[in-house]
Amino acid sequence: MPTYSALTTLPGEEAAQSLAAAMERMDPEPTGVGVFEIEDGSGLWEVGGYFLEPPDEVILEVLATAFGARPFALSELPEIDWVAKVRRELSPVEAGRFFVYGSHDADKVPQGRVALQIEATVAFGTGHHGTTLGCLLAFDRLLTEGWRPARVADIGCGTAVLAMAAAAVLPGALVIASDIDRVAVDVAEANVAINGLEGRVECLEAAGLDHARIVAAGPYDLIFANILKGPLIELAPGIATQLAAGGRAILSGLLAVQADSVKAAYEAAGLCLQSRDDLGEWSVLVLRKP
Repeated sequence: MPTYSALTTLPGEEAAQSLAAAMERMDPEPTGVGVFEIEDGSGLWEVGGYFLEPPDEVILEVLATAFGARPFALSELPEIDWVAKVRRELSPVEAGRFFVYGSHDADKVPQGRVALQIEATVAFGTGHHGTTLGCLLAFDRLLTEGWRPARVADIGCGTAVLAMAAAAVLPGALVIASDIDRVAVDVAEANVAINGLEGRVECLEAAGLDHARIVAAGPYDLIFANILKGPLIELAPGIATQLAAGGRAILSGLLAVQADSVKAAYEAAGLCLQSRDDLGEWSVLVLRKP
């Protein structure tokens, strides 16, 4: 059974949220409506609706005009077994000493690598995206240099692949993984169990650093934050405060064109840039607290 999508862009979050609310009242009713900021500095937001029946094109045209949006792009989406497709197309990821794989590739794990199993049923944080890969590579480089953090926080952890990487190579470290999304926390806990790291990674539901346990367990020698430009900038003062002297923050989720503004926010908070790596259009920043 095919589904149908209707996508548009418009400037400003308030207008985008209002358009999304109006789409929720359409007939036929959408099965879901999403609102996303386009992280390219344009100020545009994408609004998309998904339908089990063809949406009313006249209503969409009226809504686009009313909210100052571009005309909706309509598409018919074929029925796809996305889990099977992901499993076919996502090969294992190698990032220095780390080897990230799905259960369907368990026979490919090489000897002597730190193996982390992440199931392909979850799209975010599998290790294939340039931001997650870049964070793993940056962490691997710090380990190669002999650095061994004792307290680690993974903020916006998704699948918790970064937290698990830390727990796997730092057996004596305290490792906390947090996410604002309860589903992500559940996924993180499941992955921690799959990898035999129960009791080694503490998973919490929290908005950024706003959790009593996160605050009490600090300061941290290493903070991962693989999220988006806006939240990264907002978290700069808090992350700087929660880092111990000599601690590092590994930041990503940002486009290369956004790296300078994120770097400036953390330098203003008292951190110093240690390295920057660009993987395609994405950047990874490593910052150090003097």
